[in-house]
Amino acid sequence: MRYRTLGRTGIEVSVHCLGTMMFQDGCNSDHDDCVRIIHAALDGGINFVDTADMYGLGESEEIVGKALRGRRDDVVLATKVHHQMGEGRNRSGNSRRWILKAVEDSLRRLNTDWIDLYQVHLPDHSTDIEETLGVLSDLVRQGKIRAFGCSNFPAEEIVEAHHVSERRGLGRFRSAQPRYSILARGIEASVLPVCERYGMGVLVWSPLAFGFLTGKHRKDRPIDLATGRAALRPAFFDPAIAENAAKLDAVEQLIELAESIGCTLPQLAVAFTVAHPAVTSAIIGPRTMQQLEDLLEGAALTLDDAALDRIDEIVPAGINRYNPVASVPPRSLTDTSLQRRPQAERAAA
Repeated sequence: MRYRTLGRTGIEVSVHCLGTMMFQDGCNSDHDDCVRIIHAALDGGINFVDTADMYGLGESEEIVGKALRGRRDDVVLATKVHHQMGEGRNRSGNSRRWILKAVEDSLRRLNTDWIDLYQVHLPDHSTDIEETLGVLSDLVRQGKIRAFGCSNFPAEEIVEAHHVSERRGLGRFRSAQPRYSILARGIEASVLPVCERYGMGVLVWSPLAFGFLTGKHRKDRPIDLATGRAALRPAFFDPAIAENAAKLDAVEQLIELAESIGCTLPQLAVAFTVAHPAVTSAIIGPRTMQQLEDLLEGAALTLDDAALDRIDEIVPAGINRYNPVASVPPRSLTDTSLQRRPQAERAAA
């Protein structure tokens, strides 16, 4: 396993990062099996583990805490804050009030005294970014976190956060965690260049495009929309939808490419993401030991220029074959007041 420095933090992390979203009820709820998978990943050279408080409402963090007993010093541990945790008000978001409570809860569940990378899971437009950066800076000074980053932030909000950090003398986002895959390359146009400009580490999630790049779903073959991930988001898999048909066309071409270079489609997909100069690590999220072993087997895969050129022909740089923000749409797309002037002001004369 190779290692890269996470932005300019000086922290060395493995190019594969173990994502633990699958370690919860409804995915893999066998805690002992999850611990074995985590240990196998560490034994395979991975030193970077990513989780979030909202994965199973804390269950994933608890599993990670169990797995890291006796191995904590060797692991770069990342988690996130933002989503609703339990019932009641003020138990979500990016406010000082909630982050101070959430970080203590995460530290307890993870059975650790510090978090290496604490990430804001989503933007929160009800909270001033200065408020969020201020409390995160305080947590660094207190030694409870070593660095902080953002997840799912558009380029313009990353830039805004850096400007606020500079003006107010606050700590800044050291990393970003965007969605990135062969089928969702939109971040190449703005997010990745911005991260490079600010010297931020980048750990990308969903390199297998929510399962589309596993090779399980093929063109002209029936897709069971009642089971697995397809049951969670049927509109994402229904081949009758033109966007999905385009994804399936791309998958067929990518499978041919993978076979021609002697690898599996998932191995090709992950290798593609870590070939970009802005990307530090790709988050792999296995549910089973077999899935982990298959992905680790492809860790040494190097895509040459010919392979990357062929991928560019199938899905051009900066192009999305589906809408990657559908699950977390920005406020600019969901708040109609930001898209429409008051009716009395809409006419030109």
